[in-house]
Amino acid sequence: MTDALKRLSEEGVAIWLDDLSRKRITSGNLAELIDQQHVVGVTTNPTIFQKAISQGDGYDQQLSDLAARKVTVEEAIRMITTADVRDAADILRPVFDATGGQDGRVSIEVDPRLAHHTKATVAEAKQLAWLVDRPNTLIKIPATQAGLPAIAEVIGLGISVNVTLIFSLERYRAVMDAYLTGLEKAKERGLDLSGIHSVASFFVSRVDTEIDKRLADIGTDEAEALRGKAALANARLAYQAYEEVFSSDRWAALEKAGANKQRPLWASTGVKDPAYPDTLYVTELVAPNTVNTMPEATLEATDDHGEITGDTISGAYGQARADLDALERLGISYDDVVQVLEDEGVDKFEASWNDLLKSTQAELERLAPSEG
Repeated sequence: MTDALKRLSEEGVAIWLDDLSRKRITSGNLAELIDQQHVVGVTTNPTIFQKAISQGDGYDQQLSDLAARKVTVEEAIRMITTADVRDAADILRPVFDATGGQDGRVSIEVDPRLAHHTKATVAEAKQLAWLVDRPNTLIKIPATQAGLPAIAEVIGLGISVNVTLIFSLERYRAVMDAYLTGLEKAKERGLDLSGIHSVASFFVSRVDTEIDKRLADIGTDEAEALRGKAALANARLAYQAYEEVFSSDRWAALEKAGANKQRPLWASTGVKDPAYPDTLYVTELVAPNTVNTMPEATLEATDDHGEITGDTISGAYGQARADLDALERLGISYDDVVQVLEDEGVDKFEASWNDLLKSTQAELERLAPSEG
């Protein structure tokens, strides 16, 4: 038996779990994954929390207390989610300490309804950092046009950020620019740059889902030959962009002042098409100083039969560019695809947040004490 997850870690890929629930915390499962499956971080999103809170009775006691206090549903959600993130951060604290703050991180998302509002996003990020009050937290901010200046401002305040919902190479470069701008602001304010960390969550599987659908509509042999290639090509070119930016003179000046590189994080790595290997977006995206945040099924699949063969990104840039160019020649607009995906991504998280509001409100009403 080869330990694929151990090998993945040795190749410089940090393994993060894309899931969190109170049951996972209280049962000892999260601690077990850290101990046995090389998990060194946790990411959450509104969809994950909506699922966690709507299943089982793990939140009943806290919800009952919140109902007795007659808090608003928004406050209830913030109390519940920050409690989970705080507890997960405490479990991961030894990893955080052992890696000098690079890993051992737990991410929590700003309200997705603020995705197109810069000032509100900054205010929410500050509030979340204060509420969780753990050094190993990352505040998730979407890479929308309004999110970019918010990212720069929040980093400039010394708050570590997980930039989420990145689909395009152009937007990814803008995200890295926002990170460097934020570090420059922090430096001007006299903050310790070595304590500021960031990851840039570049979404993978959804790119194939959208492009494969368009290839199927074209239906030619040439189109068929490109199925399942776009997502990997896109991610590999993102890593090339990362290498360029973090070898620039601008970066060198910040690194000299103690700054940390913003690592690329491969998000949405669960395979959506059963025709593809279930470890596709893990084994084919191996490179130093990256993060792969996996749903548990992908983590288990990689542990069971993932074949880690070393760096599968560096040196693949020519083919990646050729694959994306071939799609353009078939009439599939890259710019249109990534815009559709960003819009859908924001809409999906907002819909999950609204579902979370509804289900939490129902629970608060169910558990509200009778008057008297």
